[in-house]
Amino acid sequence: MARATETEAADFLAANPETIQIQAFLTDPSGVARGKVLRPEEVATAFRDGRPLPCSIQSLDILGADVLETGLVGEEGDSDRPCFPVAGTLTHAPWHDVPTAQVILESCEHDGSPTPADPRHALARTVASLDAMGLTPVVAIELEFYLVSRDAAAKARIAPPAAPNGFAPAHLQAYLMQDLEDFAPFLNDVFAGAKKMGLPARTLISEYAPGQFEIVLEHRADAMRAADDAILYKRLVKGVADRHGYVATFMAKPYADVSGSGMHMHVSLAGEESSNLFAGEGGELTPHLACAIGGLQRTMAESMALFAPNANSYRRFRLNTYAPLTPAWAVDNRSVPLRVTSGKPSTRHLEHRVCGADANPYVALAAVLAGIAEGIEKKIEPGAPVTGDGYRDAQKSALPLNWWKALETARASTFLKDRLGEGFTNIFLTIKEVECDRFFASVSDVDVEWYLRNA
Repeated sequence: MARATETEAADFLAANPETIQIQAFLTDPSGVARGKVLRPEEVATAFRDGRPLPCSIQSLDILGADVLETGLVGEEGDSDRPCFPVAGTLTHAPWHDVPTAQVILESCEHDGSPTPADPRHALARTVASLDAMGLTPVVAIELEFYLVSRDAAAKARIAPPAAPNGFAPAHLQAYLMQDLEDFAPFLNDVFAGAKKMGLPARTLISEYAPGQFEIVLEHRADAMRAADDAILYKRLVKGVADRHGYVATFMAKPYADVSGSGMHMHVSLAGEESSNLFAGEGGELTPHLACAIGGLQRTMAESMALFAPNANSYRRFRLNTYAPLTPAWAVDNRSVPLRVTSGKPSTRHLEHRVCGADANPYVALAAVLAGIAEGIEKKIEPGAPVTGDGYRDAQKSALPLNWWKALETARASTFLKDRLGEGFTNIFLTIKEVECDRFFASVSDVDVEWYLRNA
């Protein structure tokens, strides 16, 4: 665990003396940011000694209600845990009216060991398992999102927003340049904010639905930092959207009749003998890439509850929607969940296309890297690649494509407990199982506006 130092905090404040407040936050198992706002004079102590936050933060369901079954509420007396800033994550929060900084926290036990329920520690565990094999994951996380009308969202409805020129997108129009022109004020501010925050934001496209966009984050040879990028990027997009009068949502499927939003994981492995152990071309796979695919195929069903953690997540899995239905792979084919990229041999990597944009980046990436480690350790060979339409054999799907079945499958998994940690896996699944029960007990009362703003 790379803890930030007092020197990092002092250097930041010296370079940014105008800073009024610092948002210090944890990411809970559902991916929701929860924390405190500090004043500059409190920062040195927080960086040196940690900042106490109740352990029950990691027991909340997505709407913020305690899940007593986790054992982190009454049994613990809702006691505090010291939470420490993560090195390299103290940065600006440029969408605020007053000069504001932000920093990601990790939760620890009083003896300094990782708190089992903290999802960032689950990712660190899987990264460490690859490191022990002499392997370094190189990762980029690609997130799609929708801009929606704030007025509609406040009334628990959803509709594309009008651009500053008065026009609202109304057609699919994938990759349409005009949409990028119409929403340029918002998009330009996102890129400016990313630059100020040190986020490697690159390519921008208008996606396959009205008001849907994607900004690509560059690969990092530090999987922890890549997941931190995704967390900070989502906060940036939401904050800038709010400044422009929109709501940005990372819901998996805000509209029933158009494309959902995915979180695609781009992964390769570096080792002592090569900076890219997946490098190659055509249908030939390197041994590491073949086993990575095999491991991800074998563990995909067990991991679905982590890739698709909410009720809305499962609306995304439909025929011919670029959301995969079977644990298949292919070269340069977006109708399957495991896409081996084409292009220069040295840049070949694996695109994992299962997760919804509502998944917790730490949890989802942990499961992906765990599947890769499983495949390489056990030398799991992949099946034959798909040619043509990956939806052709969708009726043979071995994946659980509803929420309760996915949770049931994950609960029976020894793979998840072994790779992500039994403590984390049990707490995550307990939260989601209780949340599932609550959802179906009061489905007519679901707070749509909250999901749109916070997913």
